[in-house]
Amino acid sequence: MISTVLQLPCGVLLKNRLVKSAMTERISNSKFEPTIGHNRLYSEWSDTGAGLLITGNVVIDRKHLESAGNVCFDSEYMLPKLKSWATAGKKQGNHIWVQISHSGRQTNRFGTNSPLAPSEVQLRKLGLFGKPKAMTEQDIQNVIKGFVKAAKLAKEAGFTGVQIHSAHGYLLSQFLSPNTNMRDDDWGGRIENRSRLLITIIREVRKVVGECFPISVKLNSADFQRGGFTEEESLEVIKMLDKEGIDVLEISGGTYEKLAFFMMNEEGSELKESTKRREAYFIDFAKKIRAVSTLPLMITGGFRSYDFCNKVLVSGEVDLIGMARPFITNREEISKFLKGELLHLKNLVLRTGLEQFEDAAEGGFYARQLIRFSKGKKLKTNMSPLWCSLFLIVYEFRKAMVKKVFN
Repeated sequence: MISTVLQLPCGVLLKNRLVKSAMTERISNSKFEPTIGHNRLYSEWSDTGAGLLITGNVVIDRKHLESAGNVCFDSEYMLPKLKSWATAGKKQGNHIWVQISHSGRQTNRFGTNSPLAPSEVQLRKLGLFGKPKAMTEQDIQNVIKGFVKAAKLAKEAGFTGVQIHSAHGYLLSQFLSPNTNMRDDDWGGRIENRSRLLITIIREVRKVVGECFPISVKLNSADFQRGGFTEEESLEVIKMLDKEGIDVLEISGGTYEKLAFFMMNEEGSELKESTKRREAYFIDFAKKIRAVSTLPLMITGGFRSYDFCNKVLVSGEVDLIGMARPFITNREEISKFLKGELLHLKNLVLRTGLEQFEDAAEGGFYARQLIRFSKGKKLKTNMSPLWCSLFLIVYEFRKAMVKKVFN
């Protein structure tokens, strides 16, 4: 089943059901443009045989980066480099979609001390994030225009679809959550208002890309925080997305404040062992989605075995299998997995032994691998967990300083 074709509502065909989901590359140049490293990464991922590759965060605003190494789709001048990236990423007849994002309050201090957000609710994590400014009506309209322009550039460059990032605590996710959206205007309050920005962006993007160009949305099942975006509200938003006729819904969860979301339930306690054994972190929520929506459904997080992937595809619980880290740890074996020649993918876990550093260590380890791959190097597993935990802060600082010198 994982090797079968899927036709999307817009009419586009994906050659199989395996998707490389988004991972931040962190390798843009000083002008926020893609590099030869992007071409190399996506060319090799295309060779895996996956039907769809989704890029890491492509931002719409240079002041609101998720990483100092983000590409920013905001200028026609970078079209030649964007075209080169798109061409490399679709060489095996697969699709390559651009994940479009705005970080909002999750923009770190290396980018700005006063990020824009729905409300002035500061993210308190390691002192890395400044107090945000509540967005004005003009700010909101500028964000809408930014998403539309990025989508237009993506299509012109030859990318074959876009994903609107409304999960993981980024700006659109912030608007959805009552913890971070305390507005009392048309953009806050009831879930209908908190979802207005997402729905407006989808409609405006559709106008410029046309009916036959795939639009995907990445959405949290929940924030896994008390008082935050809940499963019930997520289902209400999904009903709205169903009416908008998007082409793929990807379900994930959590925010920067709950990075270990896949091991926690909404109350913040650990998941049951029976749930962990099911392999896919959000598979139970998928059943609830099927009751309210007919959208093609993709889940990312936890898939590692060939038999289980096929089982949930055959049962109709999901339509697409999203994987991220296996495209690093098993990059050269994905093609065998698709053919059923490799039945299990590695689940590499890095540990420092210090709880407060575990998330950073894992993030740093995988970030370092992507940077290595972009330079033509191979996977390196014998890295110091402690150095990996510090890597992202050091790398972000250096990258941000370089960009300040050149801009």
